[in-house]
Amino acid sequence: MSFAETFKALSDPVRREILEILKNGRLSAGDIAANFDMTQATVSYHLKILKKADLVRETREKNFIYYELNLTVLEEIMVWLSDLKGVN
Repeated sequence: MSFAETFKALSDPVRREILEILKNGRLSAGDIAANFDMTQATVSYHLKILKKADLVRETREKNFIYYELNLTVLEEIMVWLSDLKGVN
């Protein structure tokens, strides 16, 4: 994971909204897409960027792919920001 990819992924409001949706638990791409007025392909594009930044993980079960937050990466960002701020 690079912070550049992570911050690029976080720079888009749609991707931030996807992360907000996923904080309640894992969902399929279709369930995520139901929260937006955009095509399934567009949502898949955003999920691909979030996966590349390691902000979400995917799990395949039968014919479905489920997405969930990768809290490890978010914790690393929080630690880095705290260190940058100088908080002990």
